[in-house]
Amino acid sequence: MTKEIIFTAAAPKPVGPYSQAVKAGNLLFISGQIPIVPETGVPVQGTFADQCRQVLENLKAILIAGGSSLDQVVKVNIYLKDLNHFKELNRIYEQYFGTSKPARACVEVSRLPLESAIEIEAVAIV
Repeated sequence: MTKEIIFTAAAPKPVGPYSQAVKAGNLLFISGQIPIVPETGVPVQGTFADQCRQVLENLKAILIAGGSSLDQVVKVNIYLKDLNHFKELNRIYEQYFGTSKPARACVEVSRLPLESAIEIEAVAIV
């Protein structure tokens, strides 16, 4: 099995020493995405909903670059700074994933990079 590093300008550059995603065999492992606007490299300003949508758009861009799609995601890990956003997260998340519903974990954490309110990582089939 070979390992392929995935990078796209349609998603933010990593803020540390890691890849946006790594393809291994028929799996795509996507690093945690925070709400950075790819064109500016700056976190999106706005509500939790704005941040959530930016994270999901970043995730979608990397999936496409890796030869996959939201429908092919099998596992998602979500990190929230405030679990009180759980219902709002689910409402927005469902708009992106629809009926595909990957396995998922969602946990509250004390802090995220660049003071983000949300971070999402995923594994998908290619």
